[in-house]
Amino acid sequence: MTSGRSAMAEWALNMADVRPPSGAEIDAARAAADQLSRLDRGDDSVSLRAGSGREAIMLPATVFRALLRMVAETGKGNAVAVVPVEAELTTQQAADLLNMSRPHLVKLLTRGELPYRMVGTHRKLPVREVLDYRAARAAAQAGA
Repeated sequence: MTSGRSAMAEWALNMADVRPPSGAEIDAARAAADQLSRLDRGDDSVSLRAGSGREAIMLPATVFRALLRMVAETGKGNAVAVVPVEAELTTQQAADLLNMSRPHLVKLLTRGELPYRMVGTHRKLPVREVLDYRAARAAAQAGA
């Protein structure tokens, strides 16, 4: 994998590629989440082995817990996408993530409600800021 901005481009979030899990996937994910949760003992790393005699895979605890969360969400029937928080989104990707139209998002950007940078004639939004905005909006709606 490359480093810097070019690596982030490889992580472009296409919500059209994210699909809900099938019934069989949900069932398998529930069973896997149950098994994986028993391995979480608060260690710095977790060792996974698939089948007898196979080489163990060492995962950092943060990666293991992210994997466990993804499997648990799949077990609840939720679609899951992985996006590095350092990545940037196009306005359409951010609008899809926020469940709003792109023109409405652009209005928010021009009012300064979300930070962005211009790359040529295109706006790029930091994923972290979009996720923080979504969380703040959800909290405000829950409080209303």
